[in-house]
Amino acid sequence: MANRRQFVQSAASLAALSALPAAVRAQGFEQVRIINGFPAGGTADATARRVAERMGGTPYTRNAAVVENKPGAGGRIACDVVKAAKPDGTTLLLTPYSMMSIYPHIYAKLSYDPFKDFAPVSIAAVMTHALSVGQMVPASVASVKEYLAWAKANPDKASYGSPAAGSTPHFLGALLGLNTGTDLKHVPYRGSAPAVADMIGGNLASCSTPTGDALANHRAGKIRILGTSGATRTPFTPEVPTYAEQGFADLTTEEWFGFYAPAGTPANVIAAANAAINQALKERTVVDSLALMGLVAQGSTPAEMDRSQREEHRRWGPLVKKVGFTAES
Repeated sequence: MANRRQFVQSAASLAALSALPAAVRAQGFEQVRIINGFPAGGTADATARRVAERMGGTPYTRNAAVVENKPGAGGRIACDVVKAAKPDGTTLLLTPYSMMSIYPHIYAKLSYDPFKDFAPVSIAAVMTHALSVGQMVPASVASVKEYLAWAKANPDKASYGSPAAGSTPHFLGALLGLNTGTDLKHVPYRGSAPAVADMIGGNLASCSTPTGDALANHRAGKIRILGTSGATRTPFTPEVPTYAEQGFADLTTEEWFGFYAPAGTPANVIAAANAAINQALKERTVVDSLALMGLVAQGSTPAEMDRSQREEHRRWGPLVKKVGFTAES
């Protein structure tokens, strides 16, 4: 069944590629840019760059794509840039699903409509999220429950950073505090890297971030990952139990990074971009380099990505309401 599905998808992609204008079909676009809403050095940036490097020489683009970082406003600046871009296939957005599936629940006047202003192209990578602690938290704290006990005993220090207000890591931390009666103060950052740096420096107790953004410093012994959000332990931190294993099954979640085009981009151009992205995600160098960041390379069809986005949008609505967070709160 899987082989048949792959054959059908490949046949459909080839048919769509044959419908491209002759100049594009023969050589691809001269240059494609990928807009990423987070700073260099994080998992979003790594995903965008690893795929961009391998997109050249395909029917979609002649050259490797250029990645432009547009950090700020929790990833919304990048969304606005791509929304306003010409829908000709030369501009793509790389974003976590938070900006598309969660933000509509927290921004009464979101500057873009995730379902009308963008066209899904392909999922790129799947990640879990992790709770990690730094030098401020005693070395004896080795589990999520022990951290919560420490936080209750030290309310003036009980804070956690996240890559953005309204992001999945933000809400996982908020739900952890809410469901256990622990006052965990949220500190939003412009990406995970500065949050982790503050934690390493002893200025922040903990972080809720993509697992990959904490991985290198966890392995170096500078911070400690206490729990991860996947249904099973990640292959990157097999020694770390999941939230569910530690009694917090309601925090089980995985998130993906996905590529979008501006709404109105021709379907055959989206098919060409999808084929180039999925081809890149199958290359061993891309798979291995994403794994170093705690990411599992995983492509999709545009339809599969659209379906997943809508499912996550429905799932997160009640959770956001439970936390009670809005952009004005």
